[in-house]
Amino acid sequence: MELLRAAREQLTELTGMCPEGVSRFERTDAGWVLEAEVTEVTRVPETMSIVALYEVTLDPDGLLTGYRRVRRYERGRAGR
Repeated sequence: MELLRAAREQLTELTGMCPEGVSRFERTDAGWVLEAEVTEVTRVPETMSIVALYEVTLDPDGLLTGYRRVRRYERGRAGR
């Protein structure tokens, strides 16, 4: 859990957006990878807000080594 908290804090510091949830977290040969969802644009109604999925890579000690936006979608159309 400490590793997840650290990754979340680092991503927030870099992007200015706080992750709402983590949909993937796994160990790799190079360290760790996780996918986090963040709201990039808040709209009313909330189902029209723009959500993005970010892939975050961490070294074995939990330091962020990179991140990228994998996709963006309207919250109400997450399944598409």
